[in-house]
Amino acid sequence: MKKQLFEGVATAIVTPFKDGKVDIVAFERLVERQTEAGVSAIVVGGTTGEGSTLSEDEKIQLMTVCKRVVKNKKKVIFSVCSNDTLHAVTLAKIAVEKGADGLLVLTPFYNKCADNGLIAHFFAIADAVDKPIVVYNVPNRTGVNVSYKTYKKLSEKKNIVAVKEADGNFSKLVRSIKASGDKLFFYSGNDDTFPQFIAAGGRGVVSVLSNVCPKIVKRICDLSMHGEFERANAYQRKVLPLIDLLFSEVNPIPVKYALYKLGLCENLLRLPLTPLDKKFRKKLDKELDFVCGLEGGLL
Repeated sequence: MKKQLFEGVATAIVTPFKDGKVDIVAFERLVERQTEAGVSAIVVGGTTGEGSTLSEDEKIQLMTVCKRVVKNKKKVIFSVCSNDTLHAVTLAKIAVEKGADGLLVLTPFYNKCADNGLIAHFFAIADAVDKPIVVYNVPNRTGVNVSYKTYKKLSEKKNIVAVKEADGNFSKLVRSIKASGDKLFFYSGNDDTFPQFIAAGGRGVVSVLSNVCPKIVKRICDLSMHGEFERANAYQRKVLPLIDLLFSEVNPIPVKYALYKLGLCENLLRLPLTPLDKKFRKKLDKELDFVCGLEGGLL
């Protein structure tokens, strides 16, 4: 069996901005909050971190700051997002040289390559670095969906160790786990169903919600990992309205607003993303107050 990169909760962390630049002070505060809450890993520069609008230097800076703050107590995972394999390889090498504990590698988007192209893409990156790789499958954003047969092929590479699965197909999840045997670990990419994902054989979640309430997400995940699904689902039902609102507009628009309301960063995004529409704000405020009260009162 391959070694897990992490088990439990990985937070896909937001990138705060101020005056058009990355706000390092606020980012340190966000990372410290996640560390104190006990999450297992932090993903830097992904979708939630607005990685597509960050320069390579900014992404590397965020990763090195994150590494410094967590002091090797948490895994720091660098997001590699490119539909150009050569560029993805270059970015992966730089991240590993700068200290990434692992890489979250998005499927190539827009090109919509065939299965053999997907395999060649991930193998090229895996051959170029010696760190664990997590395949990120999110078809509603990329237009590409990795099949369980392709996962079986990818599992043959020793440092392709896991999948962040966000297609929501539990039948495929079960088939994928069976096909890859003990050679791949599966993490949920969907906050609204991750306890059920774990029940089906998953090993944790890469979460957006944990930016807002990391202790609750960790509690739900821990209960699920220990088979206490009734209690996990009870918590999950309480936070489900907030989860829905965090995806009322495209991620990370709502979660950036929520963190602003908590006083943790500015409500600033990089174009083409724009601030949360006012019609969602009162509802989000209400659910945010409820969930923060739940986190403070019960945990």
